Order: sequence, then structure tokens, then C-alpha cells
Amino acid sequence: MSRDTPATALPILTYHNIANAPREIRRWRSLYVSPGAFARQMWLLRRFGYTGLSMSAAMPYLQGERSGRIAIITLDDGYVDNLESALPVLQRYGFSATCYVVSGSIGQYNQWDDEKLGVRKPLMSVEQLRSWQRGGMEIGAHTRNHPRLTRCSDAQLHDEIHGSKATLEDHLDVPVTQFCYPYGDTDDRVAGVVREAGFAAATTTARGRVSAGMDLWQLPRVQIARHHLLPQFAMRVMSGYEDRRA
Repeated sequence: MSRDTPATALPILTYHNIANAPREIRRWRSLYVSPGAFARQMWLLRRFGYTGLSMSAAMPYLQGERSGRIAIITLDDGYVDNLESALPVLQRYGFSATCYVVSGSIGQYNQWDDEKLGVRKPLMSVEQLRSWQRGGMEIGAHTRNHPRLTRCSDAQLHDEIHGSKATLEDHLDVPVTQFCYPYGDTDDRVAGVVREAGFAAATTTARGRVSAGMDLWQLPRVQIARHHLLPQFAMRVMSGYEDRRA
């Protein structure tokens, strides 16, 4: 494994569903990680001395103010299975995580890709989001409607980014300071609006771990998929494997 230390190479893990993939799904089964696999992955992090942190808890590390063996845990979209299956495991190990929520679909389903996937996946309600928070976890913004932001007009960008922040803060009564680009779709114009909206950092789908000096509003992540066995998980998180594929 790489000799890179967590102080200079921080993995931001990406998850979506913590559930068994339904039989009817034929495409994008990689978006599912089973509860058992997730539990084993969190156990492995703890076994190797890592602490799992939310984006806000990890900011001192991302800004170079602290160093340590951490893995940043993010979950995209706000699915109910995150609350049901991920939260108990995270609490077991004293970890925290950030769930990025599509504010226009709270309590509904994945309207942006349900037809493509062939399944409607339940999203957390406001009360369930509050339960996630009460469990020691963080809510981040993932736009209002999950669009490809580089295709949006300036007015649409403002609504999707500023609007999602305002809606979530109104529902949850806490500052929402973390953002995630749907589909990882961003450019300098989009990232500029995210900074202007007051987000402290934002994540993409670009591959790699975070190194010192990276743009906090265009951070890479490490995708964890259904087919990744435990040795593959360890390689992606603890070595330079993903960095070489950036």
C-alpha cells in the first residue's frame, strides 16, 4: 500500500443506497451496498485505526489545520435506507457522516432517475432527516431537483443551489454548509455559485483522495460500489489506487 499519510491523502467515500439491490434492477446495481458489506467496511476502518467523519467534522483536516487517520463518509440523495441501515452501524463505531439531500424531493422518491432505473426508491421525510441529525449525522445540500448544473441558466443555478440551502435550513433549523454536485457535474461557473451561497466545501464524482491545497469546492471522492470486496475497499481507501486514476 501507499506510504501516503492521511494528513496528505484523505479519502471521501461515496455511497448511495445501503440496501440489497432489488431483483428488478438491471442497471446501476453498483449504487447499492448491502448493509452487511457496509458494516464490514466500517469495521475495517475502525480496525485500521480510522475515524469516520462527516464533511463538517472533517473540515479542519481538509483545510490542513489538523492531521490524523480519518475517512470522510458521504451518502448521496437522502434515501430512507441510509437512516435504517447506515445510521446504526455508524453509531456503533462512533462515526459521523454527511447525507446530501435533494430538497425538492424530501419524503418522495428518486424522480430524477426512477424511469431509468426502473424503481422508485423512498427518500427521507423531514422527520427522518431530523432523526438522522439527532443520531449525530449531518445533512448537506444536493440541489432542489438533481439537475445537471452546467446546463442550467444563471437564474436556475441560483434557485437550485441557494434554494436548496434555504429549504433545508428552514426544515432543519441548522446551518447547511456542505454541498454535492448531482452527477458530479460542475465547472468554474457552478462552483462559483456554490461558494457565493455560503457552502464551506463541495464534492464531485472525480476520482481520487483529497490532497493538500485542493479546491475545497471541487473535491474528489472514492466511489464504493456493490461489487467491491473488502480487499478492494481497503485498496481504494488506504492506498494511492484511486489517486493514480484521477
